[in-house]
Amino acid sequence: MSTLPPATYGADFSGLIYGFQFGAQGQGIPVDTEQALRWLNAHEGTGPQEGFVWLHFNLSQAATAQWMQTHLQLSDLFYESLKDGSRSTRVELDDEMLVAVVNDVHYDFAFEPADISTLWLSVGPRLVVSARLQPLRSIDRLRDAVRRGTRLASSMALLVHLMHDQGDVLVSIVRNTTTRVDTIEDQLLAGRLNTKRAGLGSLRRLLVRLQRLLAPEPAALFRLLHKPPTWIGEEDLQDLRQSTEEFTVALSDMAALQERIKSLQEEVAAQVAEANNRSLFVLTIVTVLALPINIIAGLLGMNVGGIPWADHPHGFWIVVAIIVTFTAVAGWFALRKQRE
Repeated sequence: MSTLPPATYGADFSGLIYGFQFGAQGQGIPVDTEQALRWLNAHEGTGPQEGFVWLHFNLSQAATAQWMQTHLQLSDLFYESLKDGSRSTRVELDDEMLVAVVNDVHYDFAFEPADISTLWLSVGPRLVVSARLQPLRSIDRLRDAVRRGTRLASSMALLVHLMHDQGDVLVSIVRNTTTRVDTIEDQLLAGRLNTKRAGLGSLRRLLVRLQRLLAPEPAALFRLLHKPPTWIGEEDLQDLRQSTEEFTVALSDMAALQERIKSLQEEVAAQVAEANNRSLFVLTIVTVLALPINIIAGLLGMNVGGIPWADHPHGFWIVVAIIVTFTAVAGWFALRKQRE
C-alpha cells in the first residue's frame, strides 16, 4: 500500500489535487506535477504497457486550465468541453484520445438536485487527466481505492473502475431513495398524513435530473464499444461493456422509482382533497344548522311593533320549538343529500 503525501486540494501552482504514476504491474505511486512531466517525457513514444500517469485537477483555481494547456498534450476537444455549457454525459473519440464528460454527485451529497456536478476526463494510452469544480464522490472513491493498493493495468482500466464507482454511487442513491419512499408509503398506509408533497417532489426532481444527466451515457458508451481506439484491449472493452449494462439497470430502476413517487404524490393529493372535502362538508352542515336560528333571531330582534308572542307567557318556548323544528328539517335535508 502506497503512502500519499498530505493533500493540497488544488493549493499548488498548477491546481493539481493529486497524481499517481502506474507502472507495468498497475501499482499506483503518488507523484507531483514535476515527477509526472519527467515520467511522460522519459516514456514519450512508448506503448501503454509501460504504464501511465493519472493527474486530477481542481478547475476552481484560475491558473489550472492555462497550466494544462502549457504543459500537457491534450485534445482540443477536451479544452472545448471545459468551456462548453452542455453538461450532458458523453464519451467521444478525438485523435485516438477519449474525451469524457461525466456527471456525478458532490462528496457531501444531501439528496438535493443542486448537489450534482461535472467531471471532465481526457484518457490516452499514457496519460489520464481528470478535472472538476466540486469534490465528487466517485472520483474520491477511485482515489481511495488506488491508495489502498488497487492495481490498474491501463488507463482504460482506470476509466472502467471510475464508471463502476459511479454506478455504485447511483445504486446507493436509488437504494436510499427507495428507503425514504418506503417510509412515506408506510405512513400513508397507516393513515398518518404528515408527509408534505414538497418532499416527494424534491426526491422526484433529483431522480429526473440524475436520469437526464446520466441517460445519454449508455448510448455514448455503446458507440465507443463499436469503434474503440487501437490501444484499448479486449479485456478493458469487456469491462466497459459490463459497466454499461450496470448503468442501464440502475437507470431502469430509477425510472420505476420515479413512477412510484408520482403515484404516492397522487395518493397524497387525493387524501388532502378528501380531508378538505370533509372539512368543507362539516362547515356546510354547521352553516345549514345555524341558518334557522339566525333568520328567526334576526326577525324577532327588529325594533318594530307587532312582534309575535311578545306578551305571551310561553312565547320564548314557542320560538325555541319553531327553531328546533326548522333546524331538524334542515339537518335531515342536508344529510339526505350527502348520503345520495
